[in-house]
Order: sequence, then structure tokens, then C-alpha cells
Amino acid sequence: MLTSTVLATRPDFRITAVSCRDDHTRWSQAEVREDYRVVFVRRGRFRRRADGTPAVVDPTVAYLGVPGEEEHFAHPDGGDDECTSISLTPTLWRLVAGADARPARQSVYVDARLDLAHRRVLASTRTGDVDHAVTEELLGLLSAAVGQAADGAIPPDARPGRDEATLVAAARQAIGEAHPASEGLLPLAELLGVSPYRLSRSFTRELGVSLTRYRNRVRVGRALDRLDAGEDSLATLAADLGFSDQAHLCRTMRQYLGHTPTALRRLLTPQSPW
Repeated sequence: MLTSTVLATRPDFRITAVSCRDDHTRWSQAEVREDYRVVFVRRGRFRRRADGTPAVVDPTVAYLGVPGEEEHFAHPDGGDDECTSISLTPTLWRLVAGADARPARQSVYVDARLDLAHRRVLASTRTGDVDHAVTEELLGLLSAAVGQAADGAIPPDARPGRDEATLVAAARQAIGEAHPASEGLLPLAELLGVSPYRLSRSFTRELGVSLTRYRNRVRVGRALDRLDAGEDSLATLAADLGFSDQAHLCRTMRQYLGHTPTALRRLLTPQSPW
């Protein structure tokens, strides 16, 4: 079952919270939409196929949709997903994407800073100031996400093969589920039945970041979830997420986001415009 709630809307854009409760493992019937979209996953994991190209979507990978493309969705892990769908007019899309309206690729790696930008958009929708606070945060988010797809596309001769893409998807799932083997490259490679060298190389080719950096990005995302929910003990947070101590947690979050956990709490708290 699909439910949606409009968080903010203006003639050029609409921000919608979408929840999906579905467990179909096979591809859905074709869906064709007529808007430009950027979709971020807040929770869950599913598969999307657009114009014949499949991708695994979760909080670390967003997707772009363009008018007229044929989409299919599947939920092999069970459907309990929450997403933020941002619909744009062609005019606003061209403003952030440039003259070439179609992106070079459909998937966007959501690094820690892009994750924070997404969360700040959601926080801004709670202020009631759509014309200024929401629009300003939204334009920053769109510029980063769409710009990556337009300018950071992987050259065709550098793309991993289908087997490598499947391997990276399995590694992402193990990391996302906090499987004990995901604590290190060697045990993770053993779990997946490949050499550590192949896993490391495939990961960088598929997502453009190292496996180590990806794992840290996932841990930083979990820390943001906890801070957003009101966690007030950094020592507990560090221990729960596998950091050596509180200082290690603070260093990592500053490295990935440019802010301390205390500052991030303030950034994630909606500020009234009045």
C-alpha cells in the first residue's frame, strides 16, 4: 500500500513524503510519469528499473526520474520504505540541471553531506516558510544531487559489469544491515565469496567511493538518525555505532559533515521564521 503526504508545494515544485508497505518480490507493472523527480530514501531498501536499467535504492543511493520513462519497482527484502519525492517542473529542472535536461545517469550516491542537506529540507518544511526557508534549502539539495548525475557520470568504459554491480549491491546490503562481517574488508569479502581486492575495486568503480568511506557514511547516517530523534549521550552513541570513543565519533562527523554533533543537533531543529 502506498501513502503520501505533501510537505510543501509551490507552482514549480512539490515535496512529498511517501510510505510504501508492500512485499512483492517481482517487478511491478510499468509506471510512466510526466514529471521530473528526485527521490531520496529515508528508510528501507528496494529495487527500481527505469528504461531497462536496474538499481538498488536505499538511504545511500537516490534516484532521478524524467518524463516518459518506464519504471518498475520490486521489494525483494520486504516493503517497508519511506521516501522523500521531489517533483519539479521542466523550468526548475533546467535551472538546476542545465540545458541538457536528461541526466547522464539515474542513480545518485548520497554522501553524508547530501544526506544532511536532505534532512535540512525536511526540517525546513516544519517551519511553514515555504517561499524562503524551504525553497532555499531545496535549491541547495537539488543543485548537489542533479549536478552529480549530470557532471559526475561514470564513463561507459569504466562502468562495472553486471556481476560487479550485483556484488556491490550485496556488500551494501550487508553494511546496511550491520552484518558482523561488514566490520572489516576481509570478513566481508569472505562472506561474499570474492577476493578483498575485487570487492574493493568493484566498490570504487560502482559508486565512486571506497568501501571504507561508504561504511563510515552509513555510520554517520545512523548517528544523524539518533541525533534527530533526540539522543543526548554522545558516549552511548559512539559505543552503539562502533566508534572507538566519543572523540572518534566527533572527529568522523566533523570530517564528513563539517560540524560537531552538538552543532548538527541545532541544524536539524526547525527554526521558526518569526
